[in-house]
Amino acid sequence: MIISRTPYRLSFFGGGTDYPQWYLREEGAVLSTTIDKYCYVSCRYLPPFFNIKHRIVWSHIETVSTIGEILHPAVREGLRFLGFDDSQGVEIQHQGDLPARSGIGSSSSFSVGLVKALTGLKGEMLGKMDLARQAFTLERDILKETVGSQDQVAAAFGGFNVIRFLRDGQIQVEPLTLSLGRLAELEQNLVLLYTGTSRLGSDIAKNVANNISLRSAELKDMHAMVDKGLDILSGTSSLEEFGKLLHKSWMLKRSLSEGISNSTIDEIYKKALDNGAIGGKLSGAGGSGFMLFYVPISRQAHFLSAMNPYVCVPFSFSQSGSSIIYYDGADRRVSGGCPSEVERTDKDEDVAHKGLERRRLPSLKTPKKVKEKVLVGHRS
Repeated sequence: MIISRTPYRLSFFGGGTDYPQWYLREEGAVLSTTIDKYCYVSCRYLPPFFNIKHRIVWSHIETVSTIGEILHPAVREGLRFLGFDDSQGVEIQHQGDLPARSGIGSSSSFSVGLVKALTGLKGEMLGKMDLARQAFTLERDILKETVGSQDQVAAAFGGFNVIRFLRDGQIQVEPLTLSLGRLAELEQNLVLLYTGTSRLGSDIAKNVANNISLRSAELKDMHAMVDKGLDILSGTSSLEEFGKLLHKSWMLKRSLSEGISNSTIDEIYKKALDNGAIGGKLSGAGGSGFMLFYVPISRQAHFLSAMNPYVCVPFSFSQSGSSIIYYDGADRRVSGGCPSEVERTDKDEDVAHKGLERRRLPSLKTPKKVKEKVLVGHRS
């Protein structure tokens, strides 16, 4: 069995400039961080003793005889994409710390975590950028979803980064080198609220992508805010300027498409500003889900009281990207009685024990690492 853990992300500035329709023409950038809330994907080869071939556990429990019968689109196509077939059964289970479709990159975190776990189950190890690009391919090319490129990179790499998207398709990941005190101050002044609703972000993203040619000025301003936000964080001025910039960014973002905001979101946002928030934004593509606000610590008690009954979700910044947190390769493939599943090699000698022959399973092979064409600072 193998278990992957993949973080969710919060994006501050630049969202919208990470669509290929934009950055392959104009370049883009985002300022984002991962947080200590995760999705977990566990995988194992299913023993041959059951009357099913595959078992998938998410909000439903699926027991099927073929991969083609799997209802979960990312799991079904992910298995095919990564070379799995019906010759060996697979069990996959998904659990998340936060609700799906809520604007914190949950869909892409799942895709990254799924690829991480399934390739690990096969004894393969992907570099961080390769992992992100495999998730791009699954979501964008195979599932035909309209998605940006920031969520997959954030989930694969982890940490507080500026992610730059270049016209030639290359992606640069620049970790922020801020003092722990400055990061802690920012973290303490951020409040994450759950509005209690969810939506399919790709529908809103499709509208944004279709409007890109009409929103060039807004997207250029949003791109510029990434470096402005970085200047505030790396400087010595009050971090309240960061909150004010969040407000400006949200005003621009909500103009990209009618579906990004609505009367309910506008009402929540106004109420937040009236009760102590300096600025904020709806996280993700828009429509519903989590809202992030900059609220000075001295005002947070009043703010949270006023914003009841919306749920406040405590969080911390996380430095870890998608990772394998558990691996037991001893049962990586269980034979249905066919001796060819366990091959004897020159290094594997038969061991006699109480009259029974035992053979060791072949060791996992780790392919050579290919140098990633990406600037990753100390996260290489």
